[in-house]
Amino acid sequence: MKKTNSNLIGLNMIFAVALVISNVVTAKLFATGLTLFGVPITLPGAALCYAITFLMTDVIGELWGKKEANRTVRWGFIAQALASLLILATQYLPAADGTVQEAYNTLLGQNWIFVIGSLVAYFASQSWDVWIFHKIRDRFEADPRKRWLWNNGSTMTSQIIDTVLFIGISFGLGFGWFFDPAMHAPLLAMMVGQYVLKFILAALDTPFFYIMTRRRKGQDDESATNGTLSPQGGRV
Repeated sequence: MKKTNSNLIGLNMIFAVALVISNVVTAKLFATGLTLFGVPITLPGAALCYAITFLMTDVIGELWGKKEANRTVRWGFIAQALASLLILATQYLPAADGTVQEAYNTLLGQNWIFVIGSLVAYFASQSWDVWIFHKIRDRFEADPRKRWLWNNGSTMTSQIIDTVLFIGISFGLGFGWFFDPAMHAPLLAMMVGQYVLKFILAALDTPFFYIMTRRRKGQDDESATNGTLSPQGGRV
């Protein structure tokens, strides 16, 4: 991928769309057919959308640098908060059709503890993703063939943070599962099961990361001609 401003804008748009849509579809849980501790493992509909956001920040970080990736995370936080407020505001507008309102409440109704859990998990996990990505990259960047190390290492560890914080806040605290011994097994099964599936999704995005960050001979010279940003935030 060429390091141009138009490509950077495109990646940020994909990031924002995937992030906002993850808020819209997260209410749908889908069955995996797997069980852990005798508890069926389900995954929120947002899993695929959210996996795309980590791929986008990794690509942006690889080509444009840590500063640009962190900027994407910050604007993503604002976009997620705004989307939640708009969904909530629309929920309380006078409904012309009671059936549609009921369906809206079921699919898009915003539980405040889920909103908090989502925002906290997002900012913590995405910030960690950018930080550890560049920490590993700085250590091994002499061998670009090892890009899978910082791509997978950052995403797979940040998904732990995202899973534990979101489920812990939303279900552990919001539903009080932390304080009910009978719900400890389902809570742990939800965390472990969802993380395993997110781990697999993180591994599957590796080929896309390699394709999107592949540098062609003369690319940097072409980027300089187009006036794009360097990874350090200056002109190249």
